[in-house]
Amino acid sequence: MAETIMGEASTHIFQINSLLKGIKLTMHTEFICPCAGGLSIVTNNIPNPSDLSTIEKYFKLIKGLNTDNILSPRLPQSKSYLKITSLPYLQADGNKITSKNVVEFMKHIDLFEDISLATKPHVIKASPKSDMSIIWFDIWDTQNSSKAKLLINYSFNLGHHIATVRATNMNPGVPQCHNYWKWGHFTFSCRAHGSRCQKCNGPHKLKHHRDLALLCCTNL
Repeated sequence: MAETIMGEASTHIFQINSLLKGIKLTMHTEFICPCAGGLSIVTNNIPNPSDLSTIEKYFKLIKGLNTDNILSPRLPQSKSYLKITSLPYLQADGNKITSKNVVEFMKHIDLFEDISLATKPHVIKASPKSDMSIIWFDIWDTQNSSKAKLLINYSFNLGHHIATVRATNMNPGVPQCHNYWKWGHFTFSCRAHGSRCQKCNGPHKLKHHRDLALLCCTNL
């Protein structure tokens, strides 16, 4: 069905923009292009819920399309880079904190309730002689980093310790592959074919991420 939409893309763009203009919205559609599993609708600015609702209603009114296959449009996701400080490197049993431990305690802390990890957390010592740790973790976030903003500089209790979430640009203590943007191996040793976007993990390079301002997952 995506081919059907693309065959009349200019008509659909005109009609979507007419609907948006009719309800006095300033956003407009610039072009439509295919993507994995659906269509990407590129807009002049980031849409709000009302914009997304209008676009969804338009596609569901197109004759000949199975509305059961049309999912709600969503914004593309980006990654936000964070770290947890002020936790000991060793647990009470003498074993060091592992990625699995981090994932488990996050499940039971309200602060992380709506957070989705983009990569497996990594735990390192704060310094070679320190008994404290730094836990690096990446999350899936909105384009304006709204989820990260709710976490940054907030503290939580873990046992007798008070940990704090801090913002960071990247993890300097663990090698990161620049093909798939995952921690644990260097780019030169990566066996993957092709590249992934650092922000959304899509099959394109980072420089093309902003070209997809709105991902309309219609499953067409």
